This record gives sequence, C-alpha cells and structure tokens, in this order.
Amino acid sequence: MGANTNLIGRAAVILLILSALLLSLGCQGTVVPLADDSQASEQDVVDVVNSNNDFAFELYSELNDDDNIFFSPYSIAAALAMAYEGARGQTADEMQSVLHFPENDIIRRSSYARIHNLINKKDKDYELYSANAFWAQNNYPFLQDYINTIEKYYAAEANNLDFVNNPEGSRETINSWVEEHTNDKIKDIIPPKAINALTRLVLTNAVYFKGDWVLKFDKKKTVDAPFKVNEEKEVTVKMMGLTGNKAKFNYAFIPEEELQIIELPYEGEELSMIILLPKEGSIEEFEEKLTAENLDSWKARMRETKIDVYMPKFEFETKYSLPQILTKMGMPTAFQWPGADFSGMDGTQDLFISDVIHQAYINVDEEGTEAAAATAVIVAMGMAMPNEFRADHPFIFMIQEKTAGGILFLGKVADPNKMN
Repeated sequence: MGANTNLIGRAAVILLILSALLLSLGCQGTVVPLADDSQASEQDVVDVVNSNNDFAFELYSELNDDDNIFFSPYSIAAALAMAYEGARGQTADEMQSVLHFPENDIIRRSSYARIHNLINKKDKDYELYSANAFWAQNNYPFLQDYINTIEKYYAAEANNLDFVNNPEGSRETINSWVEEHTNDKIKDIIPPKAINALTRLVLTNAVYFKGDWVLKFDKKKTVDAPFKVNEEKEVTVKMMGLTGNKAKFNYAFIPEEELQIIELPYEGEELSMIILLPKEGSIEEFEEKLTAENLDSWKARMRETKIDVYMPKFEFETKYSLPQILTKMGMPTAFQWPGADFSGMDGTQDLFISDVIHQAYINVDEEGTEAAAATAVIVAMGMAMPNEFRADHPFIFMIQEKTAGGILFLGKVADPNKMN
C-alpha cells in the first residue's frame, strides 16, 4: 500500500461520485426555481436518497462491461420520477419496483423537492445545481393535475413545442437547453430521428458540478506512469501525486475484501469523491459485492489517515439508451405499446416511453473535478393498429421449417406479374 499503488482500478477503480455529486448540476449564475418541499421530513429524504443509491448500484451492474462507466443515477431517477407521476397500473408498479420510489405520493414528491432545493442552495464553495423541464406538444390535452404536479414538486420548467410539424427544430431546442444547463458539456443528447411526429412529451433533467479539491495535487508531481488495464494490457497515463505531511484523508483498508477506500473532499467539505480500489486483477469479483449496504459498512471503517495518494488524470464522456436495460431490470411495460398506461398524463392509454437517453461527462485533474449529466425521457403516442394485412406492394417472404426455424427459401416480390 505504498506510493506505487495505483489508486484507480480498470478505468478504473470503481469511481463513485456519491451523494450530492451524483445529485448535481450547475453553471454559476444560473437561476433555478425551487420546488415545494413544505411536507418533507428528514427521515423521508434519507430514505429516498438510500433508495436512489440502491438503484444506482443495480444500474451499475447492468451497465457494467470492460469500458469506462459514468452516469448520474439521480438525473435518471429524477427524469423518470416525472414520468412515473403519470403512470398507472402495472406500468407504475414496475417503475416503482425498479426505481425504488416511495409509493406514498406526498413522501415521494416532497422528498424529491427537498433534494432538488438542497442541491440548488446558494452561497456554496462550488458550482452545483439541478434543473428539470418538460416539453409538451402544442395543444395536446395533458391533464392539468399532471402538469401542476411536476411543476410544483419537481420545479419543472414548462415549454410547448411542435413535434408534429417541426421535430428537428424541437430536438435542437431541447438539446440547446441541456447544453446551457450543463455548462456546454452535454451536447446533442437527443440524436436525429429520436423525436418525430408521434412524440408528445419530453422530460429532461440536467446536472452539473464543478469543485476544487481541499488538497490539490501538485502539477509538478504529475508524471507518466503505467496503468494496468488488465493482465494483458498496460497503458501510460498522467499519474497525479499528493504526498507529504498534509496528505491526510478518510481512509480504510478492508483486509477481508482486500479493498482500499479513500475519500477526497472538495472545497466547502460538503461534497467528496469516494474511490474504491480492490486488489489488482479482482475488479470483476469485487463488483458483485457493490451494494449501498456494503458501501455504508466500508465507509464506517474509514479514519483520518496520513497516506500518499496517486491517481490518474482522466476525462471521458458516456452515453446510454436505457430502454433495454430498464426492461431487463423489471419495467418493460412502460416501453410497450399497446400496454403502457400513462393515463395520469392525458387520461388515455395512448402514450408510452419511446426512449430514455442519458449522457454524462467527467474531468478529474490536479485542481478538482467537473462533472455533468443529463437525461431525456421521450414519451410518444402509439400508432393505430392496422385492421387488415394487404400485401399490395413489394414484400419479402420466406419458407421456414417450423420446428427448428430454419429458412429453406427466401425471396422478395417486387412485381407479381413479372416472369424473370
């Protein structure tokens, strides 16, 4: 555990920007409306935060591969919470189970409102805020109760667009809002054609954080050093070093897990980065133990310790389309049409979620950390089901062996009257 220990595992450690940082957002000077948290209790807020952390690790497990991972579970949950306010029946039950939302409306709404307001408090030593917005199709009859709820408890900014006649212009407008509310770090979150004439609503959350370390790394001590991606691959990185008598951090070595855990605070000491460093070559095995409960247990064993810290500078961004993953986690109905029930939005069962897009950015250097993320939940109207099958235009056909499904013949009819 000396100076040569790499303090970040496979792309690399599991990097967890916890608590408020994963709740974050902000550009200096941005004015964000506050939500109605008048009925929030401290315990309810703690319970909602813990539930969000459970969702965070469950989603991490589903996103996990051999590449870098970074996302804001708060941003995803906040955007989907606004959709959940309009969900009913099985759709709502599945969303509640996967996202661990409180079933009690007052507890859920007021707790999210309190968290939103805490994030956006003024007079802090870092940049941090969160913003929500909804973008509704012009003249579409959304229920006023639904609009009032997301405005009141999620401080969602109301906007009307014309998805039917100007889907591309609408996409650009939403993307510009996201870019503005993430200090230009999240660009083009909604790709071309994701919005079309059937889109009726887009729900967005944006988050941004910028904070300096309490103890900054000395740029003169940043050197080229090896980073072991895996047993076969090693790369050269810019390794930062923080050494000397001032290098004291909350730290623990958990021998039964062969795990190091350290906390690097940001100025103001209200936010911090937690880094978990398992034994070299054991990241996959360790990830199976990554739960909110285990994290609390490991953090409880941390003590202020004088320790030299070495970690790489890094900067990357990620982008995820989440319907398949959320379906696998247990909420398929929200993405099905027919089947989805968002009648709390418009009084009908015509709407379903066509996409959930999440994009995130992080930069860690000697001075501190800049992180941004945004989520867009796209709600569309289902197309009317055809009442007949009329093959009166070119079509593809195949003859299969049904038991095993093997294709015996495959063809296309372009002109039934033409004899080749």
